[in-house]
Amino acid sequence: MKNIYSVVLISAGLLFSSWSMASQEITVYKSATCGCCKKWVSHLEKNGFKVNSIDVKDVIPYKIKHGVTPQLASCHTGIIDGYTIEGHVPAADIKKLLKDKPKGVVGLSVPQMPVGTPGMEHPTRKDPYKVISFDKQGKGSVFSEYKNY
Repeated sequence: MKNIYSVVLISAGLLFSSWSMASQEITVYKSATCGCCKKWVSHLEKNGFKVNSIDVKDVIPYKIKHGVTPQLASCHTGIIDGYTIEGHVPAADIKKLLKDKPKGVVGLSVPQMPVGTPGMEHPTRKDPYKVISFDKQGKGSVFSEYKNY
């Protein structure tokens, strides 16, 4: 009987943990005219995130405010649970960041706009790309890599 209770408690904990992480709210600063930004927001929503999408005339001040260097920059900037999410970062990587909370990391970035990233889908092309984690000084390291296309 004790084993059954353990399984139920563990299952409930996993369910709650998954629910609370997936229901996180992210604020995204983007241009009103950018179609790929809208597609990335849709990708996040399909993966359980609540998105507060804010159209701005100029995204650069938001990038500067949240520590995004020109080398890390892309077309939109998101803020979730104190982390900066720059560009077309897959939802799975954001969930991993929120779960693992790696020491010294203040954000994730997919620099530029690689074809095949969430929001930049193409019917026949998917370029390899890296998700970069970065610290307060803007120093980055590879968080995950997508190369098997």
